[in-house]
Amino acid sequence: MSSVAVFFQHLTNGLTLGGIYALIALGYTMVYGILKFINFAHGDILMVGAYMGMFAFDFLRGDAPLGAWTFIAFLLAMMFSAVFCAVLGMFIEKVAYKPLRRAARLAPLLSAIGVSFILSNGAAWMWGTQSRKLNYPFDNTPITFLGISITPHQILVLVVSVVMMVALSFFVGKSKMGKAMRATALDQDTAQLMGINVNVVISLTFAIGSALAAVGGMLIALDYKCYPTLGTMTGLKAFVAAVVGGIGNISGAMLGGILLGLVETFGVAVLGIPQGYKDTIAFVILIIILLLKPEGILGKVEKEKV
Repeated sequence: MSSVAVFFQHLTNGLTLGGIYALIALGYTMVYGILKFINFAHGDILMVGAYMGMFAFDFLRGDAPLGAWTFIAFLLAMMFSAVFCAVLGMFIEKVAYKPLRRAARLAPLLSAIGVSFILSNGAAWMWGTQSRKLNYPFDNTPITFLGISITPHQILVLVVSVVMMVALSFFVGKSKMGKAMRATALDQDTAQLMGINVNVVISLTFAIGSALAAVGGMLIALDYKCYPTLGTMTGLKAFVAAVVGGIGNISGAMLGGILLGLVETFGVAVLGIPQGYKDTIAFVILIIILLLKPEGILGKVEKEKV
């Protein structure tokens, strides 16, 4: 394989991984943009989404062989998982975060950590600690083109990631509710005085972020199976991606996710970093960004008024 083909092979792998990170990072950055706190239960919502999608797919698929129906069943399962996690995200916000909006900043953070433990331990109690396989809804035999090997799973990840990120950008930038979300992120009190229902906006933000996490969870579970701690490391790395891109900035979360996926892939392939130490790369990048540009690549320095 030529060096050019090797480069594009790593580029494809990095973009695929980065697309998943970007989808998950969007949930972190949207919540932070409005409420200014990190929802550390976000990764566990991803895990719940993977389980719900797996159960729904197994139910819809039945004993059908691989074909058009299995792929349609997978898409329907993904939609079910997204809706389920959207409702779960709104419920968590209503119960665990809304009563603490006016509390000290540490209070909702601790509440989020508590919700994270409840979800992960609840999953272990209900579904066991053994990993479960989410079967491919199609033949995942790699396709080779010009020396570059790409699997149908990678194509699915790239297509779903691009479509959902473009749709979210259009929604936030052009729709009436998207403008309400931007106004709420800028100043909640002023937005409320202008007639915006802040509670509805915040609930919608959690719903969208949780739905994106569910989709990301199903996509990544195809490779890593479903287990109660699935969202722990993946969620942390998506959080790193959000910080790298600029926490609170939607475009920054997308950029950060793609960059993190590329750096991880090329770090292992080019620098020879052992696969077992791949997760370290994300946190090294986080430290460097915090030291050199704490606001992130596309973030803005926030001036505190005294």
